[in-house]
Amino acid sequence: MKFSKILLIIGLLFFQLNFAQEKADVIFKKALTEAKAQNKNVLLMFHASWCKWCHVMENNMKLPETKPVFDKKFVTAYVDVQEMGEKKKLENPGGEELMDKYKGKDAGLPFWLILNPKGEVLADSFNDKKENLGCPSTAEEVDAFLTKLKKASKMTDNELRSVKKAFLK
Repeated sequence: MKFSKILLIIGLLFFQLNFAQEKADVIFKKALTEAKAQNKNVLLMFHASWCKWCHVMENNMKLPETKPVFDKKFVTAYVDVQEMGEKKKLENPGGEELMDKYKGKDAGLPFWLILNPKGEVLADSFNDKKENLGCPSTAEEVDAFLTKLKKASKMTDNELRSVKKAFLK
C-alpha cells in the first residue's frame, strides 16, 4: 500500500514538472550560454499570449526574408509575462522580476533587450524619449530599431533593408 502511494506521488511530481513553465532565469542563462558558444548576441523578448504587437513582431522576425538575418545574428529567447486569468500558467516564473531588472516593468509589451554573451545590455526597446518601441511599425520607430540592431549586431546594409521592409509592411 505504501509503495503505491509513493508511486502516485512520484507520478504527480513528474506530471507537474512536465507542465510547469521554465523559469525565466533558466531561459536567460541558456540563451547566454548558446550565444557565447555561437559567437552571437541575445535578443531577449518579453511577451504575452494576448499581446497583438508581440505576435506581429515575432511574425516579422520569422518571415523568409528576415528569419535568416535574426538567426545569423542572435540567439532569440522569449519570456512570457503579464498573462491574465487562466493563461497565468503560461508565464515563466521570475519573468516579471527579470523584466523589472531591466526597467521594463511599466514599459508595455513587447519589451526587448539585446545583450552580449556576458549579459551586458547593448540595446533595449526604449527610444530617445524613453518610450518603449515595442514592435516598431512607423518609419520613425523602425529607423530607431534599425539603429539599435546595427549597433548591437553589426548587420549589413542589405540585412537592415530586409528588416526595414518587413517591419514597414
